[in-house]
Amino acid sequence: MRLVCRKMCLCLLLAIMAPLVVHAQNPDTIAPEESEARARKVLNQLIQGLGGQSFLGMRERQCDGRRALIGHDGALAGYVQFRESWDYPDKNRTDYFAKSRNTMLGYIIGVQDLDITHGGLIITTFNGDKGWTMDKGGVSDAPDDTVAEFQAAVQRLPENLLRVGLKNPDYSFRWGGLDTVDLHEVDWVEISDREDRTYRLAVDRMSHLLVRSVVRIKNLDTGEIREDVSIYTNYQPKNGVQLPMQITRERDGRRISQLFYETCEINPALPGDYFTREALVQRFKETGGKKGK
Repeated sequence: MRLVCRKMCLCLLLAIMAPLVVHAQNPDTIAPEESEARARKVLNQLIQGLGGQSFLGMRERQCDGRRALIGHDGALAGYVQFRESWDYPDKNRTDYFAKSRNTMLGYIIGVQDLDITHGGLIITTFNGDKGWTMDKGGVSDAPDDTVAEFQAAVQRLPENLLRVGLKNPDYSFRWGGLDTVDLHEVDWVEISDREDRTYRLAVDRMSHLLVRSVVRIKNLDTGEIREDVSIYTNYQPKNGVQLPMQITRERDGRRISQLFYETCEINPALPGDYFTREALVQRFKETGGKKGK
């Protein structure tokens, strides 16, 4: 009887201690092969949490919502309505509907000289390595640095990392350990490329949804490290895909943007020329840059 009791106590002790051992495990002590296997397992769980085959089959996405206008000092300066459209991986068009004079919008979207002195319709379109803007003055090429920033952002989109990056031989994967982020127990996964960029994804252990993404980018000229953080909340199902309806972005600890989506549609069958300069020229002919959806 004593032997049976000892065995039962030992089993109970192991059951209690097992999760504590896992929780305390240092990711730096795990063999690289095991770390990569854990990371890929978490990422596959994330894909399933976001919708599985419905997520993987998402070609286009279009959402309407509000964007918070946040100044250099981090203070809220109001909101602007917008419609954001994606044709993955690298085509984006955003229509902004400004109600009145706005001194912040050009700075926020990376185009300083937009004609928005009395509000109106402003559109930015990116298609790979090309970009254009439309305002009351007509259609013009986007600045080179704005296009370059878009191309860099495309590479770190979770949609692209999960659907393309997992197959990229230039990426390495590492399990970053357990943590508590925004009251969620998460697994951290680290993805590194050959250009000294590190992408860190915090994945909820219960829902398998993305809680945060952190991108560390090294300036090769100065050696300085920039950290961009995206916080994903208020997930809702849309055509079988779980979409975060609120995204907050921070840079080096300072909030730089906040998006509130009101409606979203998956694979809306956008026109074939929707992400072209010609589409903007036609839109300008129809509206003259005046506000209207």
